[in-house]
Amino acid sequence: MSGYIPTPLRRLITIEALVSVHYFEYAKNYVFEGEKHDFWELLYVDKGEVEVMADDRGYRLTQGEIIFHKPGEFHNVFANGVVAPNLVVAAFVCRSPDMVYFEKKVLMAGADERELLARIIHEARDAFSSPLDDPRTLQLERASSSAFAAEQMVGQLLEQLLIRLVRRGAEPVKNLKVSSSIKRRSDHDLVERIKGYMEERLETGLTFPEVCRYSAQSATNLKTLFKSVTGMGVMEYYRKMKIDAAKTMLREGRGNVTQIADQLGYASVHYFSRHFKQATGMTPSEYTQSIQAK
Repeated sequence: MSGYIPTPLRRLITIEALVSVHYFEYAKNYVFEGEKHDFWELLYVDKGEVEVMADDRGYRLTQGEIIFHKPGEFHNVFANGVVAPNLVVAAFVCRSPDMVYFEKKVLMAGADERELLARIIHEARDAFSSPLDDPRTLQLERASSSAFAAEQMVGQLLEQLLIRLVRRGAEPVKNLKVSSSIKRRSDHDLVERIKGYMEERLETGLTFPEVCRYSAQSATNLKTLFKSVTGMGVMEYYRKMKIDAAKTMLREGRGNVTQIADQLGYASVHYFSRHFKQATGMTPSEYTQSIQAK
């Protein structure tokens, strides 16, 4: 018996799974409308600059800066219309309690971190056949042949990157004030997406919780944001869209009142007529007669 006792290694930051690795070369007017998900994501500005929203915080990121989005954090990114950016984006599963260090942080990458990011992209190109510049990639496809343990290297390089940033105790990039112009732009774009979603659902019906899920916003945030942009509540605006659609259909003679009520998903023609009169001051029949009289 040798007497040697192995010491299990303490692994404080472990990448459990890789969701995506991207290297994007975007046009100067690129807009990513936003999402949230249950894993971590980092965005590194390799060239140029971008504007980012992270929940209710707005930032302008320049070359060499990294922002981290924690699980459940809504985020989007815009090119500024002047400079065409190059971005590294990596999404991964890591449940380490030490990841709290990266919450609400934007850090400056040093020479070592930049080298690690370059190696991550190099190994990912070898390990996976999925194109690294396609934002629609939902799952990485393993390459039919690659260097030994290439995907493991991607995970280990990511772990090194995170460990180095924590060890360095990097100060967050200073003067990252919330930009009201970025937030207004982000809010406006989100509301326009929601309007498009509502338009698609005029005939099938829609509930407020469904809009919340689509927009990846809490009920409180969505109510506040939508009213600040439109001056109306979410479902109030949806009902107005239905009435506007009904008025167009009546003017164009696309069915009688009963048919239009059915096409717009109303439970009954009586409910439709009551709703229409509340909104316009006239019944559908009276509205049609007024149009014909004109």
